[in-house]
Amino acid sequence: MIRQFFLTHSPINATFTKNSSDFVVSEIPLYPFSGEGEHLVLHVRKKDMTTWDMLQYLSEVTGCKVRDFGYAGLKDKEGMTTQYVSLHKSFEPKLANFSHEKIKILDTTYHNNKIRTGHLKGNRFFVRLKKVSHIDAKKLQDGLKKIAKEGFPNFFGYQRFGIDGDNYLKGKAILEGSRKERNPKMKEFFINAYQSYLFNNWLSKRIEISRLIEEFNVSDGVRSTNLPKEMVENLKKQPQFFKMMHGDVLHHYPAGKAFVCENVDEELPRFLERGISIAGWLLGGKNIRAEHEAGVIEQEMFKECEPFLDKLNGSRRFAWSFAEEVEGVYKEEEAWFEMHFSLPKGSYATVIIEELTKQFKDL
Repeated sequence: MIRQFFLTHSPINATFTKNSSDFVVSEIPLYPFSGEGEHLVLHVRKKDMTTWDMLQYLSEVTGCKVRDFGYAGLKDKEGMTTQYVSLHKSFEPKLANFSHEKIKILDTTYHNNKIRTGHLKGNRFFVRLKKVSHIDAKKLQDGLKKIAKEGFPNFFGYQRFGIDGDNYLKGKAILEGSRKERNPKMKEFFINAYQSYLFNNWLSKRIEISRLIEEFNVSDGVRSTNLPKEMVENLKKQPQFFKMMHGDVLHHYPAGKAFVCENVDEELPRFLERGISIAGWLLGGKNIRAEHEAGVIEQEMFKECEPFLDKLNGSRRFAWSFAEEVEGVYKEEEAWFEMHFSLPKGSYATVIIEELTKQFKDL
């Protein structure tokens, strides 16, 4: 499946490099820390190193085992990132004279509990694109405004698929039984890549359908999508780009329960108000499935994985997500376009960049 885009402008020839000057990530905690308790919370800034590398160094300095550190999520190696990590406060004296050229402890506090994986609201991003023309800057500004207003397709980023883009094939081979993987973490990683690949394909298909519905008249929409005329007519009445279908799995946004859409007219206002979103399938047997018209499309897009369903539990991921506090500034003298935006956990800044520039690493 060819990656589909939400924005309609022509490709942009900008330069993006994931370095500590042009890519900055700041973690947004799920909740404020209490300021008391037995766990020391470090607000740490690192550059050009992985979270694991940072934790390994902190472990060597403090004596705290890597597995005993708490963290909400893993941050990219490239760029400058800030995040919160926790360890028992008994190790605090060992950090009194802490110094490292790539790690800086910005602040410390305390909390009653260890930070757990996933305990973050999201991340705040700064991205600088270089060699941006005045015309392309206008496209970027308009694109950002549209994303801020309507949201964006929540694809998995290229990081999930490896340098050669073939991690999903390894995952599929493991599920088929034609590949053995002794390392349980790598086995899970490859299988997750296969789940991500199928999700991205399904999302591209839904964007393609939404585009055809949006741009064609009813008769041409019926012919190009193979959907019933009444369904196409109803979809065309929806004001937003990404169309909601009868039987879609919907999910309270940004957190809550998943449920099947039985009445589009009733649920659509909540989608438009960002109270719910459409959720795509990460394959697995013990998981809610789409039904009715949406279920037909889902079944077709995921038919190759039916033999593997009993091997995985599965889950749901937001297909359409929303950026907050979106800002963009063009610095004409330097030919730089700088942007800030906040994304919920699990969403990729690189997907926003790909959407804006139409440059991406295809599979």
